Amino acid sequence: MNVRADLAQRREELHAVIRAAAIAEFAEHGLRGASTQGIADRAGISKTKLHYYITSKEDLYQEVLDHIIGLWDDLFHETPDSDDPEGFLRDYIARKLLFSLEYPDVSRVFTSEVMRGAPMLRAHWDASRTATGRAADRIAGWVAAGLIRPVDPWLLQFNIWSLTQAYALHATEVRFMLGLDDDAPLDLDHITQEVTQLVLRGLRP
Repeated sequence: MNVRADLAQRREELHAVIRAAAIAEFAEHGLRGASTQGIADRAGISKTKLHYYITSKEDLYQEVLDHIIGLWDDLFHETPDSDDPEGFLRDYIARKLLFSLEYPDVSRVFTSEVMRGAPMLRAHWDASRTATGRAADRIAGWVAAGLIRPVDPWLLQFNIWSLTQAYALHATEVRFMLGLDDDAPLDLDHITQEVTQLVLRGLRP
């Protein structure tokens, strides 16, 4: 690897560290309460160095939101294509739950932005709606083929999002209700089985 390529790779790696630090900071404090000093501290760099990589806290927040939208779009469209809705949904739900439990701060940042009226999401929602529309077309195809019962293909997606993201947004409450310690891992396999069966039983023709 030449020097220029090596520098570019290091820069990209540090940028990924900064983005992860920003997600954690925004998840805990929101946009208004987060600080660039807090982000720098989480990233293990100086505030001066941070500002070499970003223009402002708001621009970094927007980048984080765009990154999150891309991640969730990828979760659906990278799920192996299948004419079998049961196989597809099993895989998709498992991916969503795994992501929610491994990266809960991502759901918290996104939900916090929506709850404040989504002022920094609206300009970027057209692409997300287009992606959700493509998914709705696939689900409508399953309905037309008699593979699942008639269902609103948009609301089905919203309901799956709610079921899977709940374990990121309400993890503390879930652990309390189950009598677990605050840092105890949740049973991913058990949760996935329960959520998947709930969805699939409701879709049977």
